[in-house]
Amino acid sequence: MTSQVDICNGALNQIGASTIVSLSDDSKNARMLNQRYEMVRDRVFREHPWNCLLKRATLPADTATPEYEYSYQYTLPADCIRVLKTFQMQDDVDFKVEGRKILTDAETVKILYVARITDTTQYDTSLNETLTAALAADIAYGVTGSTTIIQIMEQRYKEKLKDARFADATEGMPDTLDADSPFIVSRF
Repeated sequence: MTSQVDICNGALNQIGASTIVSLSDDSKNARMLNQRYEMVRDRVFREHPWNCLLKRATLPADTATPEYEYSYQYTLPADCIRVLKTFQMQDDVDFKVEGRKILTDAETVKILYVARITDTTQYDTSLNETLTAALAADIAYGVTGSTTIIQIMEQRYKEKLKDARFADATEGMPDTLDADSPFIVSRF
């Protein structure tokens, strides 16, 4: 099982730096990782719909309503990093995400979203490796002072993200397009 410290030490290993025992260690590397870990993690979570981070929810309507344009608003779950899809009971209902709310005219809203899961034992190998590479790129200059290492780590991060996207895309059935899909209609 991979821990948060394992992910951080992986990043330090990739840039040739000394590892840590804990994020609360009294060392430059631990302080930097303690400061940057959550921001980098959340950015990586937003960049790809990681299968291991997906959640579904039915949202209750807020008692307050939007000022104008929409009839209903729904508060996003506290752990929501990115809304991927909405499933509304009515067809062709427009919606917008504004702040921590979904605004719509739909009376019922279900969502598929990327969740902020902090339990690293829930991450798959691709996410662990991608997060490690992103952290290495993020802290590389602060730890090593080398712009060359930053470039190498950024390239490694892009490769890990590309590999992860491919692996996640091959798990499960792809979304299907029906005959009335705007893409299909526009092709004829």
